[in-house]
Amino acid sequence: MDERVAQFNEKMQKAFDYMYSELQAIRAGRANPHVLDKLKVDYYGTPTPIQQVGNITVPEPRIIQIAPWEKSLIKDIEKAIMGSDVGITPSNDGSVIRLVFPELTEERRKEIVKDVKKKGEDAKVAIRNVRRDGNEAFKKLAKTEISEDEIKKLEDELQKVTDKFIKDIDSAVEAKAEEVLKV
Repeated sequence: MDERVAQFNEKMQKAFDYMYSELQAIRAGRANPHVLDKLKVDYYGTPTPIQQVGNITVPEPRIIQIAPWEKSLIKDIEKAIMGSDVGITPSNDGSVIRLVFPELTEERRKEIVKDVKKKGEDAKVAIRNVRRDGNEAFKKLAKTEISEDEIKKLEDELQKVTDKFIKDIDSAVEAKAEEVLKV
């Protein structure tokens, strides 16, 4: 791959990775510890990821269990969960916190699929914007450094990279939508 195309490939990869991490955080009826990935707990004045202050397990398909390494953190972890968009009220027994995920209704599943598809479309727009920036950069090179044929080759190579990422986004969105709709 040409290094001029590689820099745009890297930007597209970042857009895809961001969308993928967003999809991982969407809950689909089953308990998925990734819904807690963005949560931070106030740990001695420092916002710390929840995974670094306790052990997170999934003992049953619809339950996430958080066992903090320090019992004093239970209230802080509960506060972080309540203040987030997880949408689950935590319960604790003094030593562990449990998040029980209710079954999703058919209507809610369809709403989540719409959200998944919107995230996919946003990622595609980001990919296409990178492609546009790349094509503009190549056209600027035409005035000074390289021939029309080379520009055409660079644009074709960038288009192939764009097509690959669009296909990857479509398959990731399709897989997540299937996971959400599966009862």
